[in-house]
Amino acid sequence: MLALLVPVIAGAEVYRWTDVHGRSHFSDRHHEDAQVMHIDPGISYYRVEKVFDGDTILLDDGRKVRLLGINTPEIAGRIKSAEAGGEQAKQWLRLKLEQRKVFLQGDVEKQDKYQRTLAYVFNENKQLINVELVKRGLATVNIHPPNLRYVNELLAAQEEAERGNIGVWSDAAYSPTPVERLDQSNYQGWKRVTGKIISLKQTVKHSYLLFSDKVSVSIEPSSLPLFTALESYIGKNVEVRGWVKRSRDRFYVIVRHPADIRAEP
Repeated sequence: MLALLVPVIAGAEVYRWTDVHGRSHFSDRHHEDAQVMHIDPGISYYRVEKVFDGDTILLDDGRKVRLLGINTPEIAGRIKSAEAGGEQAKQWLRLKLEQRKVFLQGDVEKQDKYQRTLAYVFNENKQLINVELVKRGLATVNIHPPNLRYVNELLAAQEEAERGNIGVWSDAAYSPTPVERLDQSNYQGWKRVTGKIISLKQTVKHSYLLFSDKVSVSIEPSSLPLFTALESYIGKNVEVRGWVKRSRDRFYVIVRHPADIRAEP
């Protein structure tokens, strides 16, 4: 039995079967009821030992993996409160991956600031789990340039979930918040902020689309090349998706990709 499916020699056959407890097993020798797996040479499979939450897993080689391009609501922790939908995302991921084999694909950035491996995670059926979570409304798209490998697939999945009013898109906790109602009591967490952009302000470090003198959209310098003329947003009603930061009595919605801003036609 293979504890780990290391890169497979071209032409070799690998067999997979499931025991009475639902656990998958692999071998280079035939086993009763086994199926032949067709594995691309060079792909390494790893067992998922633990699911921490809807977007973070632990592999059997000790790596903690953060799924790229998505965000799921928080689950309860020592210093954080549970968010609507967080436990559902975790439980779906546990049923899908825990004690099963996956393979990874990376992007430009290999690790985050917490030394977690950043990856797109595929199961044995070659489903891209990052996309599956979004498609089911269990996650929202969270793009961090320059990691753009599957941005089109992720955004298409989100459009499908939103049109179907699935998961977070049907939860009142994630309903759009009009900009005039944003205050110190409700700005925390992932938000959908709506309002009209009245002006553009640019500094050496950031560009800001202003809803008012109290609330603005902050676009990071590294993301600017992805945007068309920012002036085109002025005078338009928009929905901005992201995390809100507060500085005294001012609020900033942080965006990193044009998909974070949905403007009226």
